[in-house]
Amino acid sequence: MTTRLTLVCAALLSAGLTACSSPGQLNGQNAPAKPTSELSIEQRAGEIAQNSLIIDTHIDVPYRLYKDWEDVTKATARGEFDYPRARQGGLNVPFMSIYIPAAFERTGGGYQLANQLIDNMEALVGRAPDKFAMAYSTEDAVAQFGSGKISLALGMENGTPIGGDLANLSHFYQRGIRYITLAHSESNHISDSSYDLRRRWQGLSPFGKELVVAMNNIGMMIDISHVSDDAFYQTVALSKVPVIASHSSLRSFVPGFERNMDDDMLKALAKNGGVIQINFGSSFVTAIANQYSALRKAAAEKAGVPNDAAFAEIFRQQQPYPFATLDTVLDHIDHVVKLVGIEHVGIGSDYDGVGDSLPEGLKDVASYPNLIEGLLNRGYSDTDIEKILSGNLMRVWREVEAYAAKQ
Repeated sequence: MTTRLTLVCAALLSAGLTACSSPGQLNGQNAPAKPTSELSIEQRAGEIAQNSLIIDTHIDVPYRLYKDWEDVTKATARGEFDYPRARQGGLNVPFMSIYIPAAFERTGGGYQLANQLIDNMEALVGRAPDKFAMAYSTEDAVAQFGSGKISLALGMENGTPIGGDLANLSHFYQRGIRYITLAHSESNHISDSSYDLRRRWQGLSPFGKELVVAMNNIGMMIDISHVSDDAFYQTVALSKVPVIASHSSLRSFVPGFERNMDDDMLKALAKNGGVIQINFGSSFVTAIANQYSALRKAAAEKAGVPNDAAFAEIFRQQQPYPFATLDTVLDHIDHVVKLVGIEHVGIGSDYDGVGDSLPEGLKDVASYPNLIEGLLNRGYSDTDIEKILSGNLMRVWREVEAYAAKQ
């Protein structure tokens, strides 16, 4: 059985650190840790959460605050993320989603919105430097671990702000963007979207193929969540480094939902060295929740009334939303592990991005200990849990950094 010190050292070593501090230095106290053998499963989960590097690759705080501002340096009335809950859950490095709605591809303004959302994250750090810090590299994530600060990394959801100009890729890299989700809910100038039946490019556009190469060269992770199957396969064929699915789940549990990844894609992702970060949203992990909106639409049509917010409330009272459970999310993790191995799965919750559809037991950023407890109950070792919490993503991020450094 490992001690708390061993757990922390494993997290740091997985992030590329070659030395480890003493328990007092890491925990801010001089007393030795309680032996793991004396802890309950729940207590062990809490210890692992507090003493491990936890990276969640997709949290939609920037757009949430842009639409409905709250002070997330303290407990908030709305949303799934704030500083106290993040600390309670042990979250160290949330990738804040610089989300650009698909409509901006048509209307313009995506470049400006992306910069504004980045400004807002930097302002958050400026207002509370004791609570938040920017994380631009794996070194930043490791150096700030254990400081009490939440390290904010940035990922751009929807490549629309690139605007067909590689100079904009350099601009956003300089601003801290460390992955780009190539498309969102509609096809754009880079890639076809899994949600868009109009397959304009049959995968990646000519510029999209240039962008994949340029992202490799500059050191930016490529996110294949949201893209069409053809775009996925073209991306992994072109990329010289592993790619990520920052917030996707598995099609085997939700048949026909192209937004998720099927088993053949998982095998191709593993061959590429990449990682799928499991989305927690109920509609991503169970078929019945995924079909709920279609059922509501059909009910509204049958009743001859608009499928609006008022009807949605009535429908939900009569037909409660079929929330997934923690076990459902664990089933997705198990499936990846059994199919392609422990090295290719992590967490990309989509907190603040999937509305009121989060599973029982995983309702906000305070819930990571519940996930860890579930993994322990399913027989995962501490080392394997460390890989899921951050080690796999850090491996990919380091490989992307290392490749770019050689260009």
